[in-house]
Amino acid sequence: MFDMTTLGDDAIAAKGWFESHKYLILRRLSQLGILALFLTGPWFGIWIVKGNLASSLTLDILPLTDPYVLLQAMLSGVVPETAAIIGVVIVLAFYFLVGGRVYCSWVCPVNMVTDLAAWLRRKLGIRTTSQISRSTRFWMLVLTLILPLVVGGIVWELVNPVSMMFRGIVFGMGAAWVMIVGIFLFDLLVAKDGWCGHICPVGAFYSLLGSKSLLKVNASQRQACNDCMECYVVCPEPQVIKPALMGEKKGLSPVILSSDCTNCGRCIDICAKDVFSYGGRHATKIDECKREGEINRGVRV
Repeated sequence: MFDMTTLGDDAIAAKGWFESHKYLILRRLSQLGILALFLTGPWFGIWIVKGNLASSLTLDILPLTDPYVLLQAMLSGVVPETAAIIGVVIVLAFYFLVGGRVYCSWVCPVNMVTDLAAWLRRKLGIRTTSQISRSTRFWMLVLTLILPLVVGGIVWELVNPVSMMFRGIVFGMGAAWVMIVGIFLFDLLVAKDGWCGHICPVGAFYSLLGSKSLLKVNASQRQACNDCMECYVVCPEPQVIKPALMGEKKGLSPVILSSDCTNCGRCIDICAKDVFSYGGRHATKIDECKREGEINRGVRV
């Protein structure tokens, strides 16, 4: 049985506390910084960004539009304005480069709630037996796209925890507390990574959006792996690791190609052997070809 009390100790001993928490710190700075940009207007009258995570205007110049929200709006009969279309193109280009589910780990404020639940569950040794399929989130996605056709409105945004949490932070939590606490308890007591990994349609949408993204996590030093399994424990989508980490004998790329990967960097932080790193989608293949060429030259010599 895995000893949760020592989780991360090897990484701290090998790399130091900061290096073993670097991407966690950067993710929190990103999430809180994005919230701060939105809040400086209503709280302090300094309007750097106007709007919300669904649609915003930065410095009265740069429009950003959530493609998932705009798609629902169009299905409900709304004709998008030019600014909204430009905002979607910018967002699509960004997530094509860095990976769609980067939204889940680096932008979404609800991720901080689910991360807290995951940390507490590990600390308390809580084990869950829920068998919710990860495909459930895609059925939820389909449902949220059918409802606008039926009712003529964006139904999902009424109960979207991201929108509710944002509105709650700005205007007072109110009923949003029920949703946020519910998600926290669900992840803590019912299903491991239950909301983000199994149910949330937003994550499902962004996984489709970033399926061909250029920035990837890769196990470029997988030969150094000591099978400690800590990366599997902390990863919110552990099923994505195995092909990259254990596919050498099968000739599989060490790049984590699955669109479910959130590019959160947890595996990079937790690994004492520096097996994982960020890189380009094809960078590792190029490096492997170079190494193979060097080996071959050495053999000929």
